[in-house]
Amino acid sequence: MVRLNPYLSFKNQAREALEFYQSVLGGDLDISTFGSMPADAGMPIDDADKDLVMHGQLETPSGLTLMAADSGSMVPYVAPTSGVTVALTGGPADHDYVADAYAKLADGGSSLMPFAKAPWGDYYGQVTDRYGITWMFDVGTE
Repeated sequence: MVRLNPYLSFKNQAREALEFYQSVLGGDLDISTFGSMPADAGMPIDDADKDLVMHGQLETPSGLTLMAADSGSMVPYVAPTSGVTVALTGGPADHDYVADAYAKLADGGSSLMPFAKAPWGDYYGQVTDRYGITWMFDVGTE
């Protein structure tokens, strides 16, 4: 099955961010570091990069997948792109989960739009979290 998943890039905060997202969304987190790569992988790893996240993946019980990595010194860091948003959406049964995620992601970040009933009938809100990632939340009422 083909899947489209957010893949977040960090300079050196991927582990911290993924652990935070796990505390918000729940689920199982798997992290591989640059130092865990085999020596014959063909990529020289600087000692300062060994503990950085080469690939991290959070899988939640509800089927959400969020991935992230650190840039390390071998690749230029690209800050979060304006115009790209991670969307967490659901139906009426998901309201409490999404509202809780909104509140936790807003902690230490900034609320761009409160999570509240929108003119079109859904509950909607936006947050930029403490890592500079913008999130959108939408919960249908039917």
